[in-house]
Amino acid sequence: MKKIQFIASLFLFSLIMGCASAKKETLVSKQNFNSDWKFSLGESSSANAVSFDDSSWRKLDLPHDWSIEGKSEKNNPSGGENGFFPTGTGWYRKTFSMPAHWKNQKVAIYFEGVYMNAEVFVNGKSVGIQPYGYTSFEYDLTPYLNFGQQNTIAVKVDNSKQKNSRWYSGSGIYRHVWLKVKNPIHIKNWGVAISTPEVTNEKAKVQIKTIVKNETTSSQIILLATNITNKKGRSVAKTDIKIELQPNEEKEVTQNLAVENPALWSLETPNLYAAHVNIRQGNKDLDVITKNFGIRTIEFSAENGFLLNGKKIELNGGCVHHDNGALGAAAYDRAEERRVELLKAAGFNALRTSHNPPSEAFLDACDRLGMLVIDEAFDGWKVKKTTYDYASNFDKWWKHDVESMVLRDRNHPSIIMWSTGNEIIERKEPAAVETAKMLANAVRNIDPTRPVTSAMTTWDKSWEIFDPLMAAHDVAGYNYQLHHAESDHERVPSRIIVQTESYPKDAFSNWNLVQKHSYIIGDFVWTAMDYLGESGIGRYVYPGETTGEPWEANLYPWHGAYCGDLDVTGWRKPISHYRSMLYNNNEKIYMAVREPNPDSGAIKLTTWAVWPTWESWTWPGQEGKNIEVEVYSKYPKVRLYLNDKLMGEKETGLAQEFKATFAIPYAAGQLKAVGIENDKETESVVLQTAQQVTQIKLKADRNEITADGQDLSYINIELTDENGILNPNAENQLTFAVSGPAVIVAVDNANLKDTDLYVSNTRKAWKGKAMVIVKSTKEAGEIVVKVSSPDLKDSTIKILSTYKKK
Repeated sequence: MKKIQFIASLFLFSLIMGCASAKKETLVSKQNFNSDWKFSLGESSSANAVSFDDSSWRKLDLPHDWSIEGKSEKNNPSGGENGFFPTGTGWYRKTFSMPAHWKNQKVAIYFEGVYMNAEVFVNGKSVGIQPYGYTSFEYDLTPYLNFGQQNTIAVKVDNSKQKNSRWYSGSGIYRHVWLKVKNPIHIKNWGVAISTPEVTNEKAKVQIKTIVKNETTSSQIILLATNITNKKGRSVAKTDIKIELQPNEEKEVTQNLAVENPALWSLETPNLYAAHVNIRQGNKDLDVITKNFGIRTIEFSAENGFLLNGKKIELNGGCVHHDNGALGAAAYDRAEERRVELLKAAGFNALRTSHNPPSEAFLDACDRLGMLVIDEAFDGWKVKKTTYDYASNFDKWWKHDVESMVLRDRNHPSIIMWSTGNEIIERKEPAAVETAKMLANAVRNIDPTRPVTSAMTTWDKSWEIFDPLMAAHDVAGYNYQLHHAESDHERVPSRIIVQTESYPKDAFSNWNLVQKHSYIIGDFVWTAMDYLGESGIGRYVYPGETTGEPWEANLYPWHGAYCGDLDVTGWRKPISHYRSMLYNNNEKIYMAVREPNPDSGAIKLTTWAVWPTWESWTWPGQEGKNIEVEVYSKYPKVRLYLNDKLMGEKETGLAQEFKATFAIPYAAGQLKAVGIENDKETESVVLQTAQQVTQIKLKADRNEITADGQDLSYINIELTDENGILNPNAENQLTFAVSGPAVIVAVDNANLKDTDLYVSNTRKAWKGKAMVIVKSTKEAGEIVVKVSSPDLKDSTIKILSTYKKK
């Protein structure tokens, strides 16, 4: 029996304790470095110089994506792959003081992500270059700094060579930046690895490996002390060890601790502990790092599938790109958290970070909320998919970038698998097998606790030739090819299979295969949520519009992909309710209406599309004409009523794929679907015809946010009639205004053919809805958001900004 067992206890990204006082000889500090940057779009030959005059540059805080601020244009070099948004080269500069008493410390700067080709200058000198836009990186600034004086940092970001991505990348310093000030004797960046080699209900063995560095010229004796606390802050295990470090020595130290009666991390109860790792010398703390982590076991086998803490889990997965819709690539913590919240509420239990490492905030949210993750490194390897993509950097940078991903992310309990690539162009060549082994071994050398996969596909007949390539991985990733799984199992019975991408329309057939076979551990739909770029994937085509897939034509004004279960504002499409109903038990009946074909001809579907279907019984002009109503149900039968008149009853069991379709003549009023069980009517869902719009209805996802200059509130707008029923045909022009300590950062309506600016104070409604996102300033107080539209009464909503969340 082939069996792969992976057991690990893992952590959220560290929060290092704040600055010690200026008088202390030791200093431990990780400071947010997002504020007060200067930015200019365009090339400059001297912007790295200290004497450069940046007084006319724009002032801003990070994270920042300049592409989303621009207008998508049909002929932009970025093309449909990048949503037709502008790219180019940009410069960031910041002047900051460096206290004289820090002279004997080590000062580093840490970038969570810069897209792309980032070159960092300090006081006019180049510190380093990071080509791949998704790799986090750190530079030691100590040799370049003027202590007791002002210093200048400049960052050149070059996203001018197009095309370099098959999806929207964004441009700029789009993730957080941190300044780290630490003692010459300290814990190395990403230098703590936490695992649990033995876990029972009674006890968990926690193994913590810490890399300590002595960057002094003399031998040092230190104490490495580790304390584990539970969610209440109570210590549950502690240990310490005395270590001697030679001059300029780096040493890995292993500590084993036991946690009694561990609270395991799971999807339902994502319990987290905290490990406080402390370097002491005498009575001084030289370095203190606190990392949250979770204890859990993972196990994969063809016989039993995927087990989390010994329990079989079927992966109801979705692929996600890294953008945050109207915010572009900007990785605000709240935006990343909200995305995970929405996807978990939609029934997903796993996400694949297609096709790059995600933000740390995204993984932190998955840890905290209970979401499984496949963490993916690359879209391709040595052969390019676009002219300037990662292939040109692969040979020189692959090892650095893969190791950075695994070292940074290895302790997150949410991550259950590593992926080294996606639909590799050279996959049919024997050399690809060697590349796959090289990548997989690099991952395993750092983290042997999780399986390695990559996503493979072909649309021709040469599927079996991938057997050697799949054998180089622990789990075989199938893109759109799960129909091969049963015959593959006969040929290679030990193979563990996951469908790493699938068409939305195949939800039932894929779910059915997962139910039947333990060696198929799950399915990841393309995609969980709509995204920018890959413009037009998943679209439906009206008569007279250009037909074909995105790679066959310029489909502008489409500037995003409409294949998600959720749209870019977070609204769950009918396919989302259907997929969740297949995998979960928290929703048993749902109803939506298929958009009728226009009189001029039939709607056509593209490959990733499902029929445009809406939660609407408002179809003016269709009176008396048949309209198709879809009911998804886990009840054996459903009945459909129109204005209390029975229109029919149909079975909705497994044989019917839990669906029933009714064609009924349209008449305004109330449409009701009722689940039937044991010949009795049970649960029902209702759609009501909307009248003329009279109201603007506002609802914030949170009515209290933090006054830190980073927190967000998402305000959904619905245009309703006097009875509060959404009018899905309303397209009113909306204007947004905010007063108080907040600013508008983006507006949206989910219409990926609407090319109005996302950074604006106006937006047209689509399907009766829109959204405005406001960001706090660093002042507390009451925020008032006003939405107005011609011929409608203004609507306002109040949000409280506080210095500390309740």
